[in-house]
Amino acid sequence: MSVQAPPAPTVLAKTPSRWERANKATLAMLGVTVALFVGFGIGADNFLSFDNMSNLATQVAITLIVAVAMTFVITTGQIDLSVGSTVAFVAVGTAEMLKAGWDSSIVIVAALAAGLFWGAVNGWLAAYQRIPPFIVTLATMSVIRGLAQLWTKGFSVPIDRRLYVAKIGEAKFLGFSALAWIALATVVIGGILLARTRFGNYVNGIGSQEESVRRAGVNTARIKMVTLMLAGLAAGVAGLLTAARLGSGSANSGQGFELTVIAAVVLGGTDLFGGRGTMIGSIIGAVITGVIANGLTLLGVSPFLTPIVTGLVLLAAIWLNLRGRTLSELGAKLLGRT
Repeated sequence: MSVQAPPAPTVLAKTPSRWERANKATLAMLGVTVALFVGFGIGADNFLSFDNMSNLATQVAITLIVAVAMTFVITTGQIDLSVGSTVAFVAVGTAEMLKAGWDSSIVIVAALAAGLFWGAVNGWLAAYQRIPPFIVTLATMSVIRGLAQLWTKGFSVPIDRRLYVAKIGEAKFLGFSALAWIALATVVIGGILLARTRFGNYVNGIGSQEESVRRAGVNTARIKMVTLMLAGLAAGVAGLLTAARLGSGSANSGQGFELTVIAAVVLGGTDLFGGRGTMIGSIIGAVITGVIANGLTLLGVSPFLTPIVTGLVLLAAIWLNLRGRTLSELGAKLLGRT
């Protein structure tokens, strides 16, 4: 009679700790944010005042709106360098349409449609024509701003402050501008899309293992195109709000804006090479860029120093991104989980 061997013991997979699941770069940048608030709060008497916090929220709002969409783009392993030019094009278009006597409601729809159109152009060329997004958006960045400059001949187009669109830039609720509340709503929607929907799962999957996602039956080209369309739409919103806030449309709006947005997303811990996106991190990154500019201004420091400081912080963030695994292993050792 044969003797049956006892069953092999079941090996239970160890549940990752909260530290192991956490985005180390985001935690590091959260610490940087706290340090900046403390430092500028000590150095500038009115930095932590309610009026300045309200002003800071308005300054950060436009960057944050586009950073939410850029989080999806970068998480899929793409990039969009044309958002600054789209902001300028939509701002100019908004001012020109209002000047021509168009109703504000039609202007708002047209402005958003213009941003969505340029996002679709980028998406179609990058996703379906297989042109690298960096090259596509570098080219459209020049084309879109060139069209805005051709449209206005380089002149700023004023907006009548009595019009509804202009009033959006001046509206406030509970002490904060309408721009800040729109940015907050954008963050909530973006966070839900990224973390709670199938679309968000596809975005993360494409950035890390695109071929596996494609073999699972997902139209990866369509997902990548949609993310670039979201970036275009967000830039359209930003362009409309920029015109409303400044009371004019200028082809020079958004110069270098794309770098600020990308910096905010990467600073927050979204992997520059795709596969790991964090909406909370994008908020932190946008706040950091805004706090640096705001705090240095209050301290009377030359505005030319702001991009230098922001660039150095960005380099530090990329360094943390590339060494996230090392930080994770260090944390595991400290917690005795190796």
